[in-house]
Amino acid sequence: MGTQNPSAPTRAQSAPAADPTRSRRHGGGIIHENTRHTTRFVVIGNHLVQHKELSLLAIGLSCHLQSLPTGAGADIKSLTARFPEGPTRIAAALRELEAHGYLRRERVRTPTGRIITRTVSCNQPKHRREPADTGCPERPERPATERTNRPHPRGTRPRKALLAVPQPSSKAPALLQQATDLLTTLRRHDPRLLLSATDTAHLAPGVAAWLERNVTSTAVREALTAGLPDEPLRRPAALLAHRLADQLPPPAPLRARASAAPPPPRHPLRNCDGCDRGFRAPEAEDRCRDCRSPSHTR
Repeated sequence: MGTQNPSAPTRAQSAPAADPTRSRRHGGGIIHENTRHTTRFVVIGNHLVQHKELSLLAIGLSCHLQSLPTGAGADIKSLTARFPEGPTRIAAALRELEAHGYLRRERVRTPTGRIITRTVSCNQPKHRREPADTGCPERPERPATERTNRPHPRGTRPRKALLAVPQPSSKAPALLQQATDLLTTLRRHDPRLLLSATDTAHLAPGVAAWLERNVTSTAVREALTAGLPDEPLRRPAALLAHRLADQLPPPAPLRARASAAPPPPRHPLRNCDGCDRGFRAPEAEDRCRDCRSPSHTR
């Protein structure tokens, strides 16, 4: 009974003082050293930065997009030039943000007929604001039930008809062939302008209407290919049909049209049966003008 355990503490020891740099639960972890921002900052919600389904790349990309000023480049090409990630990873991150409502990409048409992609970054996905009035018509979004419950036929959907193009006053085969040749060579200037035979046949009269108004082939080609958007073209024929109809120049002045008219035909030289004098006339005429006159016949 009198034996003592020399290793036992002589009295209860008090707990060590709490270390403010250590977590209460794990003995480690993050602590914050915050300084209040007064300029050049953006407010990011925890619902984004702590999202359980988004990848780290998507979260960081959304934070970057929310910090950009209005009008800054937010397409894949601009983001690839800004960050070391390649276009494939950036495109996948953008699709993640779209799927969770943090990003919208809307295709709108400017008053000049150019189709652009407008990127909308949303800091609150559930609070969508109405789009600002930019003077460009937008396609209204259909309800989700209509998009998901509407039955779709097997195979591809029927394509929407192309916009009607201007029609030329002349249906000369040479004019339509020139217009067709111009359309088939557009892919040399931009590979995205590869047209089907059906689309080419639809657009050729519109190009012929431009050529008929004394517009050169080079000018027509420039009007159709200038200022195309950077992203892939879903249906290039629809864009070309709109430009042919919307940017049709006025008719050429009468004097210019007269000068552009083909010269009169040059008939072969033949000898007059009456006076044996040489003259030019159609094959049906066998006498010169003097021999055909009433005074000469008398």
